[in-house]
Amino acid sequence: MIGLFGGTFDPVHSGHLRAALDVVQQLRLTELRLLPLAAAVHRRQPIASASQRMAMLEAAIRDEPCLIADDRELKRGGPSYTVDTLESFRDELGAEPPICLLVGADAFAAFGDWHRPLDILALAHLVVMQRPGAVTARDPWTRDQVSQRRVREPDGLRSEPSGRIYFATVTQLDISATRIRRLIINGESPRYLLPDSVLQLALQGGCYTQSNADGA
Repeated sequence: MIGLFGGTFDPVHSGHLRAALDVVQQLRLTELRLLPLAAAVHRRQPIASASQRMAMLEAAIRDEPCLIADDRELKRGGPSYTVDTLESFRDELGAEPPICLLVGADAFAAFGDWHRPLDILALAHLVVMQRPGAVTARDPWTRDQVSQRRVREPDGLRSEPSGRIYFATVTQLDISATRIRRLIINGESPRYLLPDSVLQLALQGGCYTQSNADGA
């Protein structure tokens, strides 16, 4: 069973990495693919270039063999629709292996507004990463999907290739890429919020400077 975790990763930080490792261990995933998006659909566009974000991600996970940087969305270009990425994985893996799509609780709250949400559920399980006691869903459509599809144990994801929803309690570190970029722009240190290897690449590459502060 593999997992997929997409995002801007601009830059990747310890909040991403700790939550990813929590899910790998909780679900006993064979591997977890981290996928930097090319063009955001419902958020600001990344500031660092595709090659810079990919290099930072590779540096961050170099010593964690179960985490794999996957650049297929960057190579595909255009808007990064999740359903397109899932279809590409199904083309590679076939219809049978379970695929788990990791999403944050905030993103899941708007899942009904995603591009082709039912097709996403036909291609993968959803693993919602949340804090203990968080609200599972707000709008009626999403609550109905949870009611029909929720499994309470990770093993419930192994018996089918897709279509289930599992809520994973993960370590939620209060870290944001926006804050990291702002610290760098202001000449302050974001050390310990992200791996030193990522910080070094960000500084060497001039990824976040005053000239792009308006996008931070």
